Amino acid sequence: MTETIIKLENLTKKFGNFTAVNSVNLEVRRGETIGLVGPNGAGKTTVIKMIAKILRPNSGKILIRTNHSDLQDLRNVSSTISQIGFLIDIPNFYNMTAYQLLKYFGKIQRYPKDKLDNRIDELLAFFKLSEWKFERVRNFSKGMTQKLGIIQAILHDPDIIILDEPQTGLDPLARIEIRKYLRELQSLGKTIFIASHMLYEISEICDKIALINYGKIIGFDTVENLALTLKTSELNCLLLEPLDAEKILPLLNRIDERLSPFLDQNLDPKISKIPILYNPEHQGLKLYFNGKNESKGEILKILVNEFESDFTVISFTQPKTSQLERVYSQMVEDSTPEGPIKLKGVDIKNEK
Repeated sequence: MTETIIKLENLTKKFGNFTAVNSVNLEVRRGETIGLVGPNGAGKTTVIKMIAKILRPNSGKILIRTNHSDLQDLRNVSSTISQIGFLIDIPNFYNMTAYQLLKYFGKIQRYPKDKLDNRIDELLAFFKLSEWKFERVRNFSKGMTQKLGIIQAILHDPDIIILDEPQTGLDPLARIEIRKYLRELQSLGKTIFIASHMLYEISEICDKIALINYGKIIGFDTVENLALTLKTSELNCLLLEPLDAEKILPLLNRIDERLSPFLDQNLDPKISKIPILYNPEHQGLKLYFNGKNESKGEILKILVNEFESDFTVISFTQPKTSQLERVYSQMVEDSTPEGPIKLKGVDIKNEK
């Protein structure tokens, strides 16, 4: 096991009579990418602002490991920690040029002076902002300002990177660029903590997901392990060519009969009335199965070998995004402000 680098112990924050964060316990290990996911008002930004020392907790502790030391109470650590980079909520900057702004951040984060200009140019080029280097920030679009916010968070090459809704305001191509860069940071062993409501982005890059609602952690694990709480699991099977419309129904009945031991025959009708669906637009089958890994292997084997004359399988996946969407929806809907919830016989407590 790698060492714990951030540890939240019974972290609580109140605003008057409103409890925004309620006794949160969470551990982030070195090199992990953790996604903090929850509805608006669930407490995501409040948690991050407390880690950034913008807000003070009413009770509980934030422990952090810096400069290869032991875990220390954040209250006793310098406010200018060169090992941590933050993007807090929607960034607002002084009306300086991009270069002036990044030069300022580089200096206060003690990045080597002789390397700072090259570092600024490198990041501006990656995020396609080189032409705007000497433009004032007030002329930037929302997406460009967001990119600049991400650049200032990673400018000083921190070991720990904490991002609050980093994809806000970005177009699809920019989101792809951000995911690419985050994967590069992962490959360098950086520890990344991301708060977001964009489940696809989270499922693509995070090692573990922390689900938060009413200020409490209601689930913390990998997407795959969280999915074990689902009432059913799904597989997507992409076909080379569309099925003949006149043969679809009898074919689906044959598939259903052959795969019956592995399919979810007690499927919640709110999800689907039948365990096999065909989508002509995407030329694919969606199968609701019993969630077992060995069942996936058997299903693929049968579809490829026994239905070879009916269709050709070109892709067979268990989509993480749809799994996370359903885990998220189910846990959030079933959680309450009162405390731990019970889901499919498993107590989901506010700890890991």
